[in-house]
Amino acid sequence: MFLLNRAGLSLHSLSSISPISAKNPLPTKPLSIGVIFLTLYIDLIGFSIIFPLGPDLITHYLDIDGQSGLLGWLLAQSNSVAHAFGRDNAFAAVLFGGVLSSFFSILQFIFAPLWGAISDKRGRRGVLLMTVAGTALGYLVWVLSGSFWLFLLSRIVTGAFSGNLSVATAAVADVTSRSERAKAMGIVGAAFGLGLVTGPTLGAFTAHINLLSSFPGLARFGVNPFSVPALIAFAMCVVNLFWISARFKETLSLEARAEAREPRIRNPLSAIFGLSNAAVRRANLVAFIYSLAFVTMETSITFLAAERFGYTARQNGYLLGFLGICSIVTQGYIVRKLLAKVDEVRVLNSGLVFSGLGLLLIGFALQSWMLYVGLACLAIGSGLVNPATTGLISLYSGAQEQGRVLGIFRSLGSLSRAITPVLAGAAFWLFGSRSVFIAGALLSAGAFSLSFGLPKPQK
Repeated sequence: MFLLNRAGLSLHSLSSISPISAKNPLPTKPLSIGVIFLTLYIDLIGFSIIFPLGPDLITHYLDIDGQSGLLGWLLAQSNSVAHAFGRDNAFAAVLFGGVLSSFFSILQFIFAPLWGAISDKRGRRGVLLMTVAGTALGYLVWVLSGSFWLFLLSRIVTGAFSGNLSVATAAVADVTSRSERAKAMGIVGAAFGLGLVTGPTLGAFTAHINLLSSFPGLARFGVNPFSVPALIAFAMCVVNLFWISARFKETLSLEARAEAREPRIRNPLSAIFGLSNAAVRRANLVAFIYSLAFVTMETSITFLAAERFGYTARQNGYLLGFLGICSIVTQGYIVRKLLAKVDEVRVLNSGLVFSGLGLLLIGFALQSWMLYVGLACLAIGSGLVNPATTGLISLYSGAQEQGRVLGIFRSLGSLSRAITPVLAGAAFWLFGSRSVFIAGALLSAGAFSLSFGLPKPQK
């Protein structure tokens, strides 16, 4: 309840918001909103708990499996590229980590529109149960990932079942009126921000808790030095699964489901370019370009902090936690106040300006306090951009296609995560950390110029 009040939308006020479908409306249950928030929050914890572990985790698996087989060959190729550019093995590890991150995001890119479309036709509740259960299975495999290939399998499973973000976001759209849509999306943003506080913080504090130190016999079951954060993610997912099963009520009306397209697997790029609504296409393009800029920061910030200021995994966890706290305040409070006075397009424009400024401040930071100031500006920017773009895309779309369209929106975010880690990692080590953040600021400027073509949504 406290978290939802911090987001500026109490359970009582949310229960009074009318569904978007006037035909055969479903009763809006306050607990459904709570479950939506919890689903997003837990999903972001599982996604971000691994952030501070990245360098150590990559080093661990390269040490145990990187001398032979396909993994050894991949590492040798990475080392060859590093040597060709006069770089050491740290470059190879970062490049390899980028490839691994991209692989996970490609799966999200493929499956997010599919899960969204299925939820449009079959309803949100069943799809949420399926995707949360699949995500829990992926975390369980991570708990027992004594080899790199099991860890890779865990990323495949969690990537394929990560569509619950788009489904949960569509459920928020189901139970909000058009006038309250972007404000309600502040719940989504607050869940993201809170997840980015909790996940990296838990990852940082549990990074050095190795069960094998006290129970070496567990190694035969695949328990590894990173099983504790994996167990935390798994346990929270299981709790969420039981909560959804017991308390979540379907949010999508029968009429909306009847009007939805039959879901099918298709080329995600075809689904994106096949959107008939020009406003939705432009809003998605703005969101995609901005996501490239944000993921550039997300991919590089811990390496910049370690290289320039000597930050440890725990200090990086605090850094990412600070980013999340700023995002919670912005998306849970500031956005709601702004949207009462100005439209979503102007909020979006302001966020893009703040983001570009923040990226430049981070890139040129000479002291650690400057790094935090830059992150605060970037958090304010992303806290304005994300609810505004989500709200605009939802408002530009019909009731019967919320899951599909928001799935495409999330899919584009995943595509940016597939493209950016490798490119940003290579640019970081070839041209220096500053070049990466300058590029991010330029991308924000490009998104800003495109955003002026967006129409004011009808409410």
